Amino acid sequence: MGQQQTVIQEPEELDESAVLVGKVEDLKVSKRIRTTVNDREVVIFHHLGKYHAMDLRCYHSGGPLHLGEIEDINGKACIVCPWHKYKIVLETGEGLYQGVNHQDPKRTKQWFSKGKKQRTHKVTVKDGKIYVTLSDVNERCDSDFYAKEKFNDEPCPDPV
Repeated sequence: MGQQQTVIQEPEELDESAVLVGKVEDLKVSKRIRTTVNDREVVIFHHLGKYHAMDLRCYHSGGPLHLGEIEDINGKACIVCPWHKYKIVLETGEGLYQGVNHQDPKRTKQWFSKGKKQRTHKVTVKDGKIYVTLSDVNERCDSDFYAKEKFNDEPCPDPV
């Protein structure tokens, strides 16, 4: 098996609105942490040497993304919501879906973008500590609806 390369994101300056959320050593063990930044639930992932932060609750129905699995989909690292299996690109918050391109004569399934659905946030690593700076909330994002709600992490209830 090949050796995994570690990429350290070490910026020169720390944003003044950045909030300390943990230590690098802790996140490398757990691979994800759940926290609250300025009343907003956020999950931070450490995947393949990179750090990613996004709203904790899935844009579709408020599912707990910190409990989802990370999959490579079409060359992109995605979190898969444990409730309804929605796929979200860690780096951009883009929602993905699989469909058929009707212009393709073979009608093979392909991955398509729903556009940005999940709000992502800036992660800064400095002196062994991890900081999150919330993105501009003046631009609406689908996950905003669930960002400040308090949910439990029970499995999604079956529809009646």
